[in-house]
Amino acid sequence: MSKIPVIAVFDVGKTNKKIFFFDEQYKIVLERTTRFDETEDEDGDPCENLPNLISWMKETLAEVMHLQKFEIKAINFSAYGASFVHLDENGNPIGHLYNYLKAFPEDLKDKFYSQYGGELKVSTETASPVLGNLNSGMQLYRLKYKQPEVFNKIKYSLHLPQYLSFLITGKYFSDITSVGCHTNLWDFTRNDYHQWVKDEAIAEKLAPLHPSDSAVEARIENKPFAVGIGLHDSSAALIPFFTSFHEPFVLISTGTWCVSLNPFNESPLTSDELKSDCLCYISYKGKPVKASRLFAGNEHEQQSKRISEHFNKAKDFYKSVKFNSTTLAKLQGNAKVAGAAADWDNLASSGFEKRELSAFASADEAYHQLMVDLVNLQAISTNMVVKNTAVKRIFVDGGFSNNSIYMQLLASAFPDLEVFAASVAQATSIGAALAIHKHWNSQSLPTNIIDLKFFSASQEIEI
Repeated sequence: MSKIPVIAVFDVGKTNKKIFFFDEQYKIVLERTTRFDETEDEDGDPCENLPNLISWMKETLAEVMHLQKFEIKAINFSAYGASFVHLDENGNPIGHLYNYLKAFPEDLKDKFYSQYGGELKVSTETASPVLGNLNSGMQLYRLKYKQPEVFNKIKYSLHLPQYLSFLITGKYFSDITSVGCHTNLWDFTRNDYHQWVKDEAIAEKLAPLHPSDSAVEARIENKPFAVGIGLHDSSAALIPFFTSFHEPFVLISTGTWCVSLNPFNESPLTSDELKSDCLCYISYKGKPVKASRLFAGNEHEQQSKRISEHFNKAKDFYKSVKFNSTTLAKLQGNAKVAGAAADWDNLASSGFEKRELSAFASADEAYHQLMVDLVNLQAISTNMVVKNTAVKRIFVDGGFSNNSIYMQLLASAFPDLEVFAASVAQATSIGAALAIHKHWNSQSLPTNIIDLKFFSASQEIEI
């Protein structure tokens, strides 16, 4: 029996570490998942256990290489961003793979922004709101001034996806999807590293930029493989949509964060947009992707729990709540005054937490109001990247794409656009596979990667 040609993709998240095999039609034919506990850095803060990650990758690859059913043609990687692995001149890790949520020293933050023209100037030029260690370039700045003995030993600092590639190829690369993602490193006005990166001698610690859709040949057990250089996970998740749709669209990727991504909006970020947590990513083709973020999944989790406790329901009661136009009509008056409680200025809250649950007749009614409030906020956030563009479609993937109330309200909030729930199996991993399609797959790109469900705007709903 002939072996099935596949691409192996390592997908490294904060919690789950996965490997997938995709066949030439991009169907998943093998999936394995593991997780391991974090360790601590020198300050006692949690951080990725890099030795465990390295061991898992090498052991997993050694094992799957010998599966008789498959022939691995290529390998690529997707991983969370804002994280560096620092390497010495021999390619050995030094220091820690710091957690991007680690607190950033206030004195260094003040020193940096006062030296380089202020928060607004730097944020506008780098399309990076002030996010501390989430601006991964600031991690190198911190090392330079707080741990110079580590900084001076660094030959290259690789973002995590490129480090995973390095483990197999031994080659040092930087990738624009990692460098361009709220790092403070990239000057979007000049399409080059920001001047501070050069002034602080940090540019020389960054490996040469290499095209995100490229692959290099590597030999493992004397067999040749096409190996990609890795992609930032948020940018990888967009690739299935790029390959399937060519008319302008916005993708709302929903989870703990709900991120509206518009690859067809090249207008510079305004100060108001930056204050409302807008930023820019860079696609694997090197183009800016304007994005806005809401912490809506987190708010949904907290407030649905509050509803369940008040009405003595199971925590996941909302999964069985169906869209009800009669309930919405009853709540219409409440919807009008939702803004009075919401934190509109920085889109931090929909205001539902200030509503008295005793005002609702049932958990279903309260939940409909929560969704009205959340979608009101979502509409403002998404409009920041939709307005004044040629976008005709909104795709929603992730958790809220399965929520009929959210989807119906969103369709009514954007009556002039087509709104679809989009389902992509493992979008991040499949994106990393698609990025290097030409290097391993002789078949044409499939057209059935994404399942769509259309939601039409209801005339009965006003939000």
